[in-house]
Amino acid sequence: MHALGERSARRSARRATALVGGLALLVTACGGGDGGGPAGGAEAAADQESTNDAGNDTGDGGEDGGEGGEGGEQVTLRFSWWGSDARHEDTQEVIDRFEAKYPHITVEGEFTGWGDYWDRLATTVAGGDAPDIIQHESRYLREYADRGALLDLNEVADTLDLSELDPLVADSGTVEGAVYGVPTGINAYTLFADPQAFEEAGVEMPDDTSWTWEDFVGLAAQISANSDYYGAQDKGYNETDLQIFARQRGEDMYTEDGQLGFSEQTAADWWQLGLEMQETAGTPNASITTEVQAGGVDQSLIATNRGAMAFFWTNELGALTDTSGRDLELLRYPGESQHEQPGMFFKPAMFYSVASTTAHPEEAALFLDFLLNDEQAADVIKSDRGLPANTRIREHVLADLSDAEQQAADFLAEIEDELATPPPVPPVGAGEIVSIVQRINEEVLFGRLSPDEAAARFLQEANAAIG
Repeated sequence: MHALGERSARRSARRATALVGGLALLVTACGGGDGGGPAGGAEAAADQESTNDAGNDTGDGGEDGGEGGEGGEQVTLRFSWWGSDARHEDTQEVIDRFEAKYPHITVEGEFTGWGDYWDRLATTVAGGDAPDIIQHESRYLREYADRGALLDLNEVADTLDLSELDPLVADSGTVEGAVYGVPTGINAYTLFADPQAFEEAGVEMPDDTSWTWEDFVGLAAQISANSDYYGAQDKGYNETDLQIFARQRGEDMYTEDGQLGFSEQTAADWWQLGLEMQETAGTPNASITTEVQAGGVDQSLIATNRGAMAFFWTNELGALTDTSGRDLELLRYPGESQHEQPGMFFKPAMFYSVASTTAHPEEAALFLDFLLNDEQAADVIKSDRGLPANTRIREHVLADLSDAEQQAADFLAEIEDELATPPPVPPVGAGEIVSIVQRINEEVLFGRLSPDEAAARFLQEANAAIG
């Protein structure tokens, strides 16, 4: 047997022995998910994945892999991801290139849309049939890690090279020293502005290096008063906005030990700001806001030329530019120089993880290494999974990016040296925070809760969600 295959077999045997006792104790906690989209899938995973079968083996075994690459035992891996049809096609092209380089390894793709992904993953993990390589998301990473469903990638450090990862996200998949996910690329949540809307309203674009939250509220109200545009879209439907607001005050969404990291007063001030924007007509009324929110990115105010400002992830610039038919600008968050520290941060667009039950950890790590570090893969992926987290690969792909992708890359490079320490991995239950924030935000906008009442309720429900 090739050395790579021998190491895989030895490590699989050790993990299987160690997991059997723990999984036997956890199996009684197994339950069903609610099927309610991503958060429901994560809940199902948290309840069910303790039944993982430590003996899961997807390998064919036996045959020599032929010439090229590492050679060795013929192995089959399964790789699970979510995404668009374009991502599916590109990922299959990357798999083809990997298999050409390492003909002894076959990678079978398992893909679906975001809405079905987490329920499907929870089901396969619970049934002891987890894919070897898993595309993951930060809100659910700890849930799977805490259930013992993910491999500590320190075990395959001799195969998987993480030395070229951007320091701002290099440890973003690490929990208590164990590496359960490696970031695919970087992203930032920030403000999108439509210069044409500003011009038609007779309002100057702000200096985003120094503007305050008060400036933001005032500009939005001024644009609404002077034009047919809404000054801004309500920002209270994404918990990342609260996180940035809290980080500016020296707090955070979560602490390193998995507790809520912000005060009730900070949450109340955040909701008060959103309510003030609605009351000054800087944002639409509650009914219009809920309709816009339900329409998604493509029906956002800025995408439909009805608003001047909105908060989105930087990798959405291309889609919003195309949908709006306008040249949009990326601006720093208001308040970045107003309080204790900047609140913005680089967020991994997603992670690559390896199942703890894989029979072939070394080969899985070899595939991850190819995805992260090989220019053959980068030439296909480009920035589809975020601007590459590998800084060398990032430089390699810049020349091939679209204008919007290049604009986003330039913005990320511009703010990189200004950012504070990245946040810790979210705790178990973090996936539920999304729906809690959205529901309470609507209560505030419709006047059924005051900002103080909203903050108290949010802390109560969020603490219950994360245990």
